[in-house]
Amino acid sequence: MRRILLVLATAAALTGCSAFGQDALCTKADMNSEVSVLWRPADFGGTDAAVIRVCVEDRCEEQKSGDEDNPIAGVSVRLPDDIGAVTVPVRLKVTAARDDRVVVDDSRRARLTVQHPNGASCPPDAWRATFRADPAKGLTSPKGLSLQ
Repeated sequence: MRRILLVLATAAALTGCSAFGQDALCTKADMNSEVSVLWRPADFGGTDAAVIRVCVEDRCEEQKSGDEDNPIAGVSVRLPDDIGAVTVPVRLKVTAARDDRVVVDDSRRARLTVQHPNGASCPPDAWRATFRADPAKGLTSPKGLSLQ
């Protein structure tokens, strides 16, 4: 009898089960809460032809437009990890590198949504929103942004 219990306990431990129910097997992927803006460098005049500045509330990050040989570039503004499902103001300003002329100046409100990189019952919870920087339309949906 003792041997049977030992075998059953070993099998339960190896399959991720416990006497108190099934334990969640979580991976260790990390993810930050943030608002990201993506673009095609070619849309902004070629290699490092513009500076893209993104602000969320009082936090700002900027990045050169990138190399036109790379299909996608981006910049992210980090947010507090516990920010939750709130709506935040996002501002985009694109400036031409050669003469500081403002090419795009736009703002939107972003509703942050939760993402679980390790599964719904595993930490962390990351609150995120993503936009596309479009030279004609400003901040738009990233849907349809092709890697070609």
